Amino acid sequence: MIEFRNISKTFKVGGREVNAVKDVSLTIEQGEIFGIIGFSGAGKSTLLRLVNLLESPTNGSVQVQGVDVGSLSQKDVRKLRRRIGMIFQNFNLFSSRTVAGNVAYPLKLAGMPKKEIKERVAELLRFVGLTDKASDYPEQLSGGQKQRVGIARALATSPDILICDEATSALDPDTTGEILRLLKKVNKDLGITILLITHEMHVIQAICDRVAVMEEGEVIESDSVFDVFTNPQHLTTQRFIQSVQQDRPSAALLEEWRRKGGKNLYRVIFKGEVASDPVLSRVTRKFDVDVNIVYGSVRELQEKLYGNLLVSFEGPKSNVSNVLSALEEIVALEEVMIS
Repeated sequence: MIEFRNISKTFKVGGREVNAVKDVSLTIEQGEIFGIIGFSGAGKSTLLRLVNLLESPTNGSVQVQGVDVGSLSQKDVRKLRRRIGMIFQNFNLFSSRTVAGNVAYPLKLAGMPKKEIKERVAELLRFVGLTDKASDYPEQLSGGQKQRVGIARALATSPDILICDEATSALDPDTTGEILRLLKKVNKDLGITILLITHEMHVIQAICDRVAVMEEGEVIESDSVFDVFTNPQHLTTQRFIQSVQQDRPSAALLEEWRRKGGKNLYRVIFKGEVASDPVLSRVTRKFDVDVNIVYGSVRELQEKLYGNLLVSFEGPKSNVSNVLSALEEIVALEEVMIS
């Protein structure tokens, strides 16, 4: 669907060159939700703008449905942009137009007859749950409602691709959840491929199939969301994961645990079907060892269970050693150093 082939983008700023994107190669499959995450200045927004030629690459190429967008004429670029909807962090609505008028705008530009525009706008407002707001103006809407208008407008021309540029960054947590559920509906019901950028890992966790992590213009890690969350390879990725996955108790709680006699602490990682099996109780019972779950959780990630627990074991040293050896055959296990 979308393929970045050794893409680079260099800007000249104040007489110096800034390499915003450096030799990036990625493929976004048709029908998936692909997330690109990175801190400010990572190059993710620039990468998105290369898809519909709001920026032109310095090197490399972008393929959309097998066509090199850099080879298109201006007329064909305009056609391409009608197939790519965009929603933005700050909504970009016309304050002087009603909700219906904002959604109708791209249809008027496309020359659609008035009757068809009216029908299409009504259909889209039903889809995003704003039928009763058709005659309202943006200033009368909440942030979430404004973003729903933005999504309806982006869908007006029946695009194949929806690009989301920090679409939830200006929203509160509850409203963010509503917008993410709407985007999943867009993807599932309409079959639209979604490419989104964000600096919020919980957004990636909530709706994406795959994710690429960017830093200083480069993709430093890319995989399925489940694999990236459960086995992050790069330090930056680990920092993002830790922002949504509190996998270590506070120093105060650890100190209290030590005062009560706590000693060795181990992290046990359960993935997939193993997370629903009574692994800990079965193994510790076999070797007559007590297990104490100090911290952690078992949760769902991409419709799979993922457990991340901090535990301690109490019993004869040889028995604990047998427990550790048995667990290492079944789950990921590591000793956690505490100081």
